[in-house]
Amino acid sequence: MKTTISIKPADVKKDWVLIDAEGLILGRLAAIVASRLRGKHKATFTPHVDCGDNIIIINADKVKVTGKKAEDSVFYYHTGFAGGIKGRSIKERLAGKNPESVVEKAVERMITRGPLQRQQMKNLYVYVGPEHPHAAQQPKTLDVGALNSKNKRA
Repeated sequence: MKTTISIKPADVKKDWVLIDAEGLILGRLAAIVASRLRGKHKATFTPHVDCGDNIIIINADKVKVTGKKAEDSVFYYHTGFAGGIKGRSIKERLAGKNPESVVEKAVERMITRGPLQRQQMKNLYVYVGPEHPHAAQQPKTLDVGALNSKNKRA
């Protein structure tokens, strides 16, 4: 009879993965990245251990959303003052000064909340342009658009 294997944090092997987000659908990209950050694609997945990969996303400002979500979907935030709730659409955020935050928030909201989520989100690196400072880690490229034809549909 086989027993379930539960790996320890010291036994985890993390890979570096590079994803080009140009032309990809935001929600589908975030779902794939969240799964890889958790480590669910590995045979040694353990729910209480950070066993996911390090993910580098480039061209985050060129991500797409389907339908009318670009105008209708609103990110709310609070200034800290009374009556200070504000909101910006995805279109405004992608055109603003931090377009990578749209991808980061989409991935963050797909991972279970708690201390493990904060640890796993430190393994996500999102950049606006095609350059990134992680060439020394020799990341493997993952073509998310080729995984499913719906990933590039818009």
